[in-house]
Amino acid sequence: MTAGHAYASDVAFTPAVKAIQARKGSREAYARAEQRGWRTEIDENLEAFLADANSFYFATASADGQPYIQHRGGPKGFLKVLDKQTLAFADYAGNQQYLTQGNLSENPKAYIFVMDYAHRRRVKIWGEARVVEDDDALTEALMPKGYRARPEQVILFKIAAWDTNCPQHIPQKFDAADVAAALAARDQRIAELEAELAALKGQTTAA
Repeated sequence: MTAGHAYASDVAFTPAVKAIQARKGSREAYARAEQRGWRTEIDENLEAFLADANSFYFATASADGQPYIQHRGGPKGFLKVLDKQTLAFADYAGNQQYLTQGNLSENPKAYIFVMDYAHRRRVKIWGEARVVEDDDALTEALMPKGYRARPEQVILFKIAAWDTNCPQHIPQKFDAADVAAALAARDQRIAELEAELAALKGQTTAA
């Protein structure tokens, strides 16, 4: 748990947030949720969820609090679990604005938001991150094999707390590759059935 927090959820439920919850009538329910506790370690469910993710959003902020959100994508499982509280990914060379790296150099607080549109699931992860530029072995270990991108550095993310959201209002979307695979399987099955039907018709004609 983050130093100075009575509950893991305090990373998000600040005094200002709790005051608004109290004013709008949800504080009692969330106080009970605090007792149950948000998770602070990666369990089997989260690890499996991340192993199937090919995309997430990474939020940072400058020293004066200006937020920035950056998309990160790659093959499924490119956001890797190093231990019960540490995530890591190879940071590919891009447009060289370095907004995320600049923010992390003066404010380590960061946030990962992972959306699974196909199954209408989302995971929120709070923590702190840092950039590692000089560890070739770690970079190579995190780089997805055969993926056409140039790794520039590594980002390590230490989890403070994580939680899930309900599926309400999440539009259901599917990856083009998954749709193509499903259509190919359907077309193959149709071809097999048509071949079986033709064979049966041939047998009937012969009889």
